Amino acid sequence: MANPGGGAVCNGKLHNHKKQSNGSQSRNCTKNGIVKEAQQNGKPHFYDKLIVESFEEAPLHVMVFTYMGYGIGTLFGYLRDFLRNWGIEKCNAAVERKEQKDFVPLYQDFENFYTRNLYMRIRDNWNRPICSAPGPLFDVMERVSDDYNWTFRFTGRVIKDVINMGSYNFLGLAAKYDESMRTIKDVLEVYGTGVASTRHEMGTLDKHKELEDLVAKFLNVEAAMVFGMGFATNSMNIPALVGKGCLILSDELNHTSLVLGARLSGATIRIFKHNNTQSLEKLLRDAVIYGQPRTRRAWKKILILVEGVYSMEGSIVHLPQIIALKKKYKAYLYIDEAHSIGAVGPTGRGVTEFFGLDPHEVDVLMGTFTKSFGASGGYIAGRKDLVDYLRVHSHSAVYASSMSPPIAEQIIRSLKLIMGLDGTTQGLQRVQQLAKNTRYFRQRLQEMGFIIYGNENASVVPLLLYMPGKVAAFARHMLEKKIGVVVVGFPATPLAEARARFCVSAAHTREMLDTVLEALDEMGDLLQLKYSRHKKSARPELYDETSFELED
Repeated sequence: MANPGGGAVCNGKLHNHKKQSNGSQSRNCTKNGIVKEAQQNGKPHFYDKLIVESFEEAPLHVMVFTYMGYGIGTLFGYLRDFLRNWGIEKCNAAVERKEQKDFVPLYQDFENFYTRNLYMRIRDNWNRPICSAPGPLFDVMERVSDDYNWTFRFTGRVIKDVINMGSYNFLGLAAKYDESMRTIKDVLEVYGTGVASTRHEMGTLDKHKELEDLVAKFLNVEAAMVFGMGFATNSMNIPALVGKGCLILSDELNHTSLVLGARLSGATIRIFKHNNTQSLEKLLRDAVIYGQPRTRRAWKKILILVEGVYSMEGSIVHLPQIIALKKKYKAYLYIDEAHSIGAVGPTGRGVTEFFGLDPHEVDVLMGTFTKSFGASGGYIAGRKDLVDYLRVHSHSAVYASSMSPPIAEQIIRSLKLIMGLDGTTQGLQRVQQLAKNTRYFRQRLQEMGFIIYGNENASVVPLLLYMPGKVAAFARHMLEKKIGVVVVGFPATPLAEARARFCVSAAHTREMLDTVLEALDEMGDLLQLKYSRHKKSARPELYDETSFELED
C-alpha cells in the first residue's frame, strides 16, 4: 500500500492519524510538501520535488470593477437587442427564420447573447491568420473590420517578424524546412500525404508501427498506440474504457476533450477541486462506502482523470499523492500529458519523470504530438493488454482516418532528437533551454508585480488581466509592438479571471524574452495590470482543505 499507516492526503502531504503500535514511524513521511517513500514493492522511490505553485487573489477593487464591467456590458447588450428586435439596429448575427418564429430558438440563447454583444467587440484579437511557420518569430496577415468585427478584410500587408508567445512550440520543433527534415520529404515521396483508411482496415503502415514502438520506448512502458487527432485521443478512447455503472472522478479544470470523453462514456461523473487530494479522497471514500446511487452496488470501475500540466492554469498535477490515493482505493488513473510530455522532466518524459515515478504506476498515459513535437495527433500508452484492447474497441481506431505518414515521420524524427538517437545532444539541450527560459520568464514577471498562475516549472504562463476591456487593449497594444499573444476569457476561464496565456519555447532567445518583458512592463504600467502583492498563493478555494473532514 502507498500509505500503510492509514493516513489521509492533505495539501500535498501525507498525514498519519494513527500511532504505530510498536512505536515505530510510518514508512511514508513528508516535509514541506515533499513526499518520501522509503520502500514500495521492494524498490526505493524518492519524490523530491517541492510543489511550488501560485494562485494569488486579485485585490478587492479589481474584482469589483471586473464584475461592474461585465454588468454594464450586459445592460448595453440588452439595450442593443431591443434595438435590433425593433429594426432600429441591424443584426448581423445568425437569427431564426420567420417561418420558424414559433419554434424553440436555435440560436438566440444566452450564450449567443454573450457572443454577439461582448465577444464581437473584441473578436479581432482571435483567429488572426499567420503566413509562416510558427517558430519564435512569425508573420501575421493584417486585417481590418468595417462593421465592428462582424467581418474582416485583408489589407494585403504582412506584419513581419512578430515574436511568437502564443504557439505551443515548446521545443522549437515546429519550424520551416531545413536539411534535418530530409527524412520527412523522403516519406512524402514514398507514401504520399494521406492514408485514406482507418487503422482497422487498410490504414496501418509500417511507419505507424515504428512510431508506436518508439513512443513506448520513450515512455518506458510496454506498448503504445497513436491516433491522428489529439482531441479525439481523449474523447474517443475514454468511452472505450468506462461506461454505465462506472465512476469518473475528474479534476474541475480538465480540458474539454477529457470532459467530452467522460460525458460520451455514459459513466457517472463527479468533480473534485483542482489538484486537491483531500477533495479527491472524500469522493473516493464515499464511492467505496456507498457504491452506486439507489442500488448501492459497487462501482464496476473508478477512473481518475487528471492532466500533467493544466493548459489554462499552468499548474502541475500532484501526481505522487494521487497515485497513493488510487492505490489505496483500488482506482485507475488516466493522465493527459498534452502540455507536459516533451516539456517537463529532466529529459522531457513528462510528469512521471518530473516526480521520479515509475510510469507503470499510471494506468493510462495519454499525450499529444501537437505541442513539443511540432506535429499533430496523440497517443495512448501503458500495459500491452490495455493497448491491445484499444486497438479493437477504440472509436478512433475503428472510424477515424490514420495518421498522415509525413506527420508520423516528423514525430519519429522529434523523438529520436529528444532521446539522443540521432547521435547528438540537441534534444536534451532544447529541454534544458526550455526549463531555463521558463524559470527566467516567470521570475521576471513576478518581480514586475504581475499576478501569474501555476507552477514555476510549467512552460504555460497565465498572466491575469481580469477586466474585459483590458483583455482587448492588451492584445492590440502587444501586436502593435510586434508581439503575438493569446488572450483568454469566459467561457474558457471563470468569468472574472480573463488572462493572457504565454507559451515559452526553447527557441526563444534571451533577447526575445527581454523584448517581451520590456513591453509587458510598459503595458503593465499603461493598463495598470500589476496587481500582485507578492503573496505566495493562496487561492483558498483550491488549497484550503479544512472543509473536508476525513478522520474516522
